[in-house]
Amino acid sequence: MTDNDSNVFHYLNGNLHAEQVELASLAQDVGTPFFCYSTAALESSYHAYAKALSGLPARIFYALKANSNQAVIATFGRLGAGADVVSEGEMHRALAAGIPADAIVFAGVGKTPSEMAAALDAGIYQFNVESLPELESLSRVAQQRGQKAPVALRVNPNVDARTHRHITTGTAENKFGIDFDQARAIAGRAADFPGVEIVGLAVHIGSQLTEIGPYKAAFERLVALYGELRSQGQPLNRLDLGGGIGITYKDEASITIDDYAQVVRQATQGLEAELAFEPGRSLVGNAGVLVTQVVYVKESASRAFLIIDAAMNDLIRPMLYEAWHTIEPLRAPASDSPLKPMDIVGPICESTDTFARQRLMPAVQNGDMLAIFSTGAYSAVMGSTYNSRLLAPEVLVRGDRATVVRPRTSYRDLIAQDRVPDWLTADQGFAKEA
Repeated sequence: MTDNDSNVFHYLNGNLHAEQVELASLAQDVGTPFFCYSTAALESSYHAYAKALSGLPARIFYALKANSNQAVIATFGRLGAGADVVSEGEMHRALAAGIPADAIVFAGVGKTPSEMAAALDAGIYQFNVESLPELESLSRVAQQRGQKAPVALRVNPNVDARTHRHITTGTAENKFGIDFDQARAIAGRAADFPGVEIVGLAVHIGSQLTEIGPYKAAFERLVALYGELRSQGQPLNRLDLGGGIGITYKDEASITIDDYAQVVRQATQGLEAELAFEPGRSLVGNAGVLVTQVVYVKESASRAFLIIDAAMNDLIRPMLYEAWHTIEPLRAPASDSPLKPMDIVGPICESTDTFARQRLMPAVQNGDMLAIFSTGAYSAVMGSTYNSRLLAPEVLVRGDRATVVRPRTSYRDLIAQDRVPDWLTADQGFAKEA
């Protein structure tokens, strides 16, 4: 397990626990696979942000795309967090979890007019707008409602975050944000958009950043543009600095929140602006594990396989991002247990349904259970029912208590989502082709 996991996911009497809850016993009650989240880890991560940013005119908006379980959102809401959403569905989730509408930021490149209308009707804090056509559309929708939409222009600073190519968002070839020259021009045309009020600038250069340099470069560019526009009479008063701090999945050295906050302080010193932050992965990533059971240990002529009951429909990150996740038995192996390279794979009929290749593992047997670490972010929230597999349940632990916060659905529920047209029912005289 990683250092970030070890304080809440730990071995006690040889059995892996989440806080004070034994995961093997929990598995007997819930069944595998299932996700387990630690309240202590969620709260600790949030408090670390709040402490590092103390003294700044800062608000924290939890990025729901990392993990949108209602219990997780509510946990952060009770700590004082707002919500960063990228769809109308996420907005409704935030509202249902108790996040006030005026503590919701709506981001994303493809907001539809109906989504804009719903957000305006709710009375959200801010729209982060990413293109001129979006700004024009928002202005029209707001005018139709006799409103002015508060807008921060999301600027693309053309800064390489030096992270995985599939999760970088701040370079010129990415779909996200408005380039600098366009942002200047759009801000200068504010009067052309009577349905919006441009109140600030925003930036987000990617997820899983493990170096401080890209932040420094992006923030400096954004602050310079903010000062330039303010000097031209633009009534800006907000800076949205996004999220993106990386977590430790394996042994990578990541950014500390204190180092990040120091860069923020240096970049915004003396600036008249409310600051917004939208952490997601760094709040929830290492607060969760995926518990799974070994179905078969398969030995071939050239490789050994651990076939587990979790699959790529439960956790797609290794297949989508080539991501590493630490995997350990729920029962602690002996310190002198020999390690053997194994491919850890799921049961789905895809070769990509593989969690690890040639991973050194202690001896395990059919029926043993494993924990896949760092699965609090971009895991359950990206789940599917591919191969007609049921979505894995989610459990929230607090101290010695555990509650199922998303139950496993039934096959009846899964099938009931579909509808058979009347021409396929028996009473319509449908005949099979010969």
